[in-house]
Amino acid sequence: MGPRDYKKYRNSKQRAKILELLRTTKSHPTAIWVYENLRKEFPSLSLGNVYRNLNILVELGAVQELKFGSTFDRYDGNVQPHYHFICEQCSEIQDLNLDQDHIINSRVEELINCRVYHHRLEFYGVCGKCGGEGNRKTLRAKGDI
Repeated sequence: MGPRDYKKYRNSKQRAKILELLRTTKSHPTAIWVYENLRKEFPSLSLGNVYRNLNILVELGAVQELKFGSTFDRYDGNVQPHYHFICEQCSEIQDLNLDQDHIINSRVEELINCRVYHHRLEFYGVCGKCGGEGNRKTLRAKGDI
């Protein structure tokens, strides 16, 4: 998005606060979470306002929308390419500190004769808080992994 695209939308205190909130949390919140955290500061804020502003921020490239189905969409203030781990028990999303594997792009290009610009990759399992580490140790002891 170029500077002209930002002029398409007038400045909004609510949108600026939503962006600030997303950039200061690592929880990858839902729109409802954003609404609940800002409604005291903005009494006239509606959930519809939050969704509209989130859509604008996504369009402007200021935040990422992480689509996991109609009840699981989350938003990420970190727009730098990175991977995620999603806990299948508590739905927590964690950023992974891994370099992106650009070899995957080349392999897909060769496989289907196309041009890949980027990819998104999520890992699913059970986080340590939900017993993932304990489960992994048990599986290792049994020789399953």
